[in-house]
Amino acid sequence: MPYLTVGKLAKASNVGIETVRFYEQKGLMPKPDRSSSGYRIYNEDSIARLNFIQKSKNLGFRLEEIMDILAISKDPNADCGDTCQKLDKKIIDIEQRIEGLKRMKKGLAELREDCPGEGYSLDECVMLKYFYRDNSSD
Repeated sequence: MPYLTVGKLAKASNVGIETVRFYEQKGLMPKPDRSSSGYRIYNEDSIARLNFIQKSKNLGFRLEEIMDILAISKDPNADCGDTCQKLDKKIIDIEQRIEGLKRMKKGLAELREDCPGEGYSLDECVMLKYFYRDNSSD
């Protein structure tokens, strides 16, 4: 199996060298072996692991969650139900974030609707009034 330097690994996985090092520091990537001259050397499995991490991040998983999934993948007592639980939890998390974003959008739309627009002084600016008012009663 050919060995890769950190630069070749990063390029093969379309990430930066610092990203590889960061994942190593966080424990997402195993510490690599070292060549006789002290360079980090990686194997082909490292590419698959980096791709796994990147795909997981692209679907919204946080690094801690990815660590949990990686641990499940190495647990001989785990099964597909364990990973399904992680997916279910992430789906619920995303649905909650979507609802939060919808509330934010609605609030912004209401502010925009009440905005008098161009030609009015900032003293009449609905957005500035809203952001500066005392929100302790909200």
